[in-house]
Amino acid sequence: MINKLLLITLIFSRTILTGQSITHPPNNHAFLQNEIAEIHISINTTDLNTLLGDSLYTDHHFPATFYYHSSAHSDTIQNVGFRVRGNTSRGAYKKSFKVSFNEYTQGKKFKGIEKMNLVGQHNDPSLLRYWLSLNLLNTNHLISSRSSFIKLYINGEYKGVYLNVEHIDDEFLQKRFIGNDQGNLYKCTWGADLKYIGSNPSSYYGAYELKTNEVANNYSKLIQFIDTLNHIDNEDFPCFIEENFEVELYLKTLAAEMIIGHWDGYAFNKNNYYLYRQPSTGKFVFIEYDMDNTFGIDWFGIDWANRDLNSWHNSNRPLIVRLLSYPYYNDLFNTYLDQILTDLNSSEWYNELQLKVSLLSSAVQSDTYYSMDYGFQFTDFLYAVNHSFGAHVKKGLSEYLNERINSGFNQIQIPGNHSHPCINHIENVVDPNKELVKIIDLLGRETGFKANKPLIYIFSDGTVEKVCKASP
Repeated sequence: MINKLLLITLIFSRTILTGQSITHPPNNHAFLQNEIAEIHISINTTDLNTLLGDSLYTDHHFPATFYYHSSAHSDTIQNVGFRVRGNTSRGAYKKSFKVSFNEYTQGKKFKGIEKMNLVGQHNDPSLLRYWLSLNLLNTNHLISSRSSFIKLYINGEYKGVYLNVEHIDDEFLQKRFIGNDQGNLYKCTWGADLKYIGSNPSSYYGAYELKTNEVANNYSKLIQFIDTLNHIDNEDFPCFIEENFEVELYLKTLAAEMIIGHWDGYAFNKNNYYLYRQPSTGKFVFIEYDMDNTFGIDWFGIDWANRDLNSWHNSNRPLIVRLLSYPYYNDLFNTYLDQILTDLNSSEWYNELQLKVSLLSSAVQSDTYYSMDYGFQFTDFLYAVNHSFGAHVKKGLSEYLNERINSGFNQIQIPGNHSHPCINHIENVVDPNKELVKIIDLLGRETGFKANKPLIYIFSDGTVEKVCKASP
């Protein structure tokens, strides 16, 4: 049995992650928002042919020269690594690429980053879905990569408009988990359903790839977390998950994942996320990535804009199923659904999309690779915000958003008055003879009295009591 009172002390004496210790770094010259920078790659012709031929489905880097140009900045970096990136997109005409500044020289960077992902977005006629997904996460104070649009040239040939997406690595952690960035980061790809498959670390290598501290190659804490996640009894689960996972941050991230229709993430397709274990707390953090198949792109015949948000996920996902089985966590999840939908229910997002269309228009018009995979035409780009292309692009962006907002509000479950399942064994009585030091909420943030909300009262004698009542 977990010592619940001890755990409460640990939970609420720490600095809580949400809203306090996550830093989203500002955009710099590598991530311009109001212009399209140019990236020129110069590479040996034989190497380029091999990269696009025999090495297409490997992650082998080839040496190249990187040149970056914007209205205010130009930079040239010799001897960078250059390769194709992605999974199914490697077979596309408009391929995605990775630039590794530190591939041949340890510590080499461009504007504070060691790697750059250049995403072709060949599935998306708007070229805006990935960018919009990242912006939505950032606006809602969730962990996300920075991004910007660039024009890519390889050996002088214009390859088209690309989204430059910040790579999730040790540099990413250093900018967001300041002073708490030395933990293990796992890249979770297809098959990473968080089901327990035994104690042998090699069983997890394929779907859970360790991206930091690789020499130590330590999977023990991840396996322990997955084992307990699946096997701990229902009474002890809430305290276990609070001690080992950033729950509230994840529930908000999950709400965003479902609202944007990110079916290629954990909830539906057990794919495309990272887990980072913070050394200061031992808690895992969930981080989204690769969100181009969103906002109405579909290969399953599913109407993602109207799919019920409270049964959106695949039933074989232990993290979601176990969390949402507790009324308190289900209430939090629905509260975040309401918050994000309310934020989207304004003209601001539509205006931002139209500004991006104007920014990209000329560059897309001359992008010959834009049409090669699905026959997209320049008019499809101009109309992509308001109209569906058809085929796998079932809805235009604004059509998807309007339907998702309307159906989402109708699907939200009204939160009840449920106490936190990890602390529901504390006496819900306030002793009037005790001296109250402070009140904190369930995230450890100091607060005042809040009606019908579970709060933690801390007294001068060191005792802690849970309170949830209608009036002070």
